[in-house]
Amino acid sequence: MAMRILVADKLAAEGLDFLKQSGMQFDEKVGLKEDELAAAVGAYDAMVVRSGAKVTAKVLDKPGNLKVIARAGVGVDNIDLPASTAKGILVLNTAEASTLSTAEHALALMMSLARKIPQADAHVKSKPAKWNKTYYQGTQLAGKTLGVVGLGRIGRTVASRAIAMEMNVLGFDPFYTQPTALDGKVKLIRDFDEFLAQLDVITFHVPGGEGTRHLLNKERLNGKCRPNLLVINDARGEVVDEIALAEALKNKKIAGAALDVFAKEPIAPDHPLLGLENVVLTPHLGASTDEAQTAVSVEACKSIVAYLKNGEIRGAVNAGKIKLDLPPDEAPFADLARRIGALLAGLSEGGYKSITLRASGQRAPKLMETLLRLATVELLKPHLAPPVNVINVEHLARSRGIELHQIHEQSPPQGLVGDIVGVRAEGQNGESHRILGTVYADGLPRILRIDDFAMDMVPEGHMVLIINKDQPGVIGAVGTTFGEASVNIADMVISRHTSTALMVVKADSTPTDGLMEKLRSRPNIVRVKAVELPPRGA
Repeated sequence: MAMRILVADKLAAEGLDFLKQSGMQFDEKVGLKEDELAAAVGAYDAMVVRSGAKVTAKVLDKPGNLKVIARAGVGVDNIDLPASTAKGILVLNTAEASTLSTAEHALALMMSLARKIPQADAHVKSKPAKWNKTYYQGTQLAGKTLGVVGLGRIGRTVASRAIAMEMNVLGFDPFYTQPTALDGKVKLIRDFDEFLAQLDVITFHVPGGEGTRHLLNKERLNGKCRPNLLVINDARGEVVDEIALAEALKNKKIAGAALDVFAKEPIAPDHPLLGLENVVLTPHLGASTDEAQTAVSVEACKSIVAYLKNGEIRGAVNAGKIKLDLPPDEAPFADLARRIGALLAGLSEGGYKSITLRASGQRAPKLMETLLRLATVELLKPHLAPPVNVINVEHLARSRGIELHQIHEQSPPQGLVGDIVGVRAEGQNGESHRILGTVYADGLPRILRIDDFAMDMVPEGHMVLIINKDQPGVIGAVGTTFGEASVNIADMVISRHTSTALMVVKADSTPTDGLMEKLRSRPNIVRVKAVELPPRGA
């Protein structure tokens, strides 16, 4: 059945043209109310929205086929992210598409504020026209110190252009691990108060949330800032305490402010920043250019199609650090993780306490978040009724008290070399199983150890895991039992440890319940488990 896309907000024509060219079926249903949207979404595989459609928990209560929502724009305030994640629905945005326009607007605010352009424009246009040059004398930006809060795409773009304007640029970003950015041209300051005390201009480019709420507050405005400070906020309204900002401007604690975003939009008629001379205000215009509006529509449609056709994730908001569109030398590790998870699920009884992934080598450790989620999906899938996927698996695991861990090993386990991926599932009853694997130069996944049993085996197809006492006659009995059930053995791997052995049998067809029961009844056989894995290359 063909994939279907719901376009729930008005998109640029270029975005719709891309959907037509891709061959995807789509319907435009703009302006749907909450109940109408809730009734409609289940019939679609994907949905594209802007800021108009409100994708609430009620809308997502019965998501049906819905797999992905793309927001043509940066913010996702109109999408209930916890509900999306719990339902396994990927949420994407198009932050990169509007980077240049948003960065340019921040620079425009800074220049307008520094040179008092809006006030001077109103002065000249007044009736009768006026010409008081002295009153609107501004300040030169070259040679001043600009502080950029948040060195993501927009922050770096602003910084690079400010450097070209001969400004000195400092950066503050708790998630930036290097001492400098932009090839050493931007020094990172770790303490925000120390950072603030050095600035002539500060500009915010952070995503919002509790971690950045009121970064610029009353205490800092009154005691940490230079009196000539210019404040630029083109990010999120809650980053700056607007009440405290207005007071600081009135009391000349700082020199000016230019804001494009506010805690509540539109702002109230009695907002304290209105009417202040040293303030520039715009109605959330950061991405409001012809180019940006076209770009976000096209990118939203491209990201939807890429995910539906190839599983490629672009601009994920609720997928953590997972990445599925891996290059050819890394993609086999994703397949390995899935197969390890499925094998472990066959060995374990469920009721997991913890799932731990360890990785060593050059490539595997870079993918740990993705590999852990892929393996966990396979471990939980047999035991949970809700659909489990890489988007909701962490939520489902943690909501059931299952701890997820990832550990970067500096060297592979003893006796092994190269990129090694290991997953351990520990049960609530104390049972614990571990599988180690790797990918060779041929790109095929290999299982190297199951618990203490060493081997070298490609996990695929119809498999039976048999743990037995290491006694004569067991292998013959197993072969006879398969033959009597008319199930052909395609391959067999045998590994021994102390007084126990593990047989991994690959069959040409699915082992029947009767075959499994007969195997369990044979002397010296301790445990028998059947596992179904995709064929090689699937």
